[in-house]
Amino acid sequence: MTGGHVPVLLDETVDALVTDPEGVYVDGTYGRGGHTRRLLSKLGARATLWVLDRDPEAIRDARKLAAMDPRIRVAQARFSELDRVVESGACVAGVLLDVGVSSPQLDSPARGFSFLRAGPLDMRMDPTAGVTAGEWLNTAPEEELSDAFREYGGERHHRRVARAIVEARPIETTERLAEIVSRATRSGGSRSRGARSGEKKHAATRVFQAVRIVVNQELDELDRALDAALRVLCRRGRLAVITFHSLEHALVRNRFKFWVQGRDDLPRRLPVVSDWYPLARRIVRGQTPAEAEIAANPRARSARLQVIEKVEEVAR
Repeated sequence: MTGGHVPVLLDETVDALVTDPEGVYVDGTYGRGGHTRRLLSKLGARATLWVLDRDPEAIRDARKLAAMDPRIRVAQARFSELDRVVESGACVAGVLLDVGVSSPQLDSPARGFSFLRAGPLDMRMDPTAGVTAGEWLNTAPEEELSDAFREYGGERHHRRVARAIVEARPIETTERLAEIVSRATRSGGSRSRGARSGEKKHAATRVFQAVRIVVNQELDELDRALDAALRVLCRRGRLAVITFHSLEHALVRNRFKFWVQGRDDLPRRLPVVSDWYPLARRIVRGQTPAEAEIAANPRARSARLQVIEKVEEVAR
């Protein structure tokens, strides 16, 4: 545990990622440095580890660590910008993207990520830039809210929730938003679809997820970060991605599948002339935490690890 945050799939991720102890690596989501510290323990004296994060608090923590270890380079940036941050021409041996929200973000009422703690509706990964959750919720058209709750949260009552929010504007706190959602869905404590036996999800879980994704442009960021990572990797360099909900899982799985297998619309049993060639091979496919890890850290229960390795280019 570092700064209240427990990194998930720690050993599995680092063991799969590090193939060259003296290489250049990127931790695109520093958080509170759990994965970074484990990576440093596996790397040699000549290695370089770039750490990125949008969150100024995370960057302050990273700079303290960098002051004690000359192998670390720190940049406040989105992980979609990693190919511009890493030194030009650097051949990167491994990139790690831990896409989840960090525990310090969730546990701080002032950040507004959680419906369990009363606070302002912010939810920005970088609280100094962009539109807050409150600004979006209080100005977006009802149809836009409804579409977001359905697409990004899988909320069955998306229309009803959107209508209730518009009628209750202005909404200023997480507590108030959670109350409105609970009333609109009439299922404040009902078990969500797919929940494990004995677990219950608050009625606001899906809506809060959707709002956070919209505010931080999370899926677009992940989409661009995957391509940026592939660009900076050396041949045989590896990309490890930890995701926490189905939209992220699917985005990474489908991108990796395309890099490994190519187009899905090509006939499978007929010879096909194509200029496509494999860009990667799979190393880890959708690994989940062990039961012991989930018991010790319930927030790990939805995590999935996927890893690919960039392959040698094949002559066309």
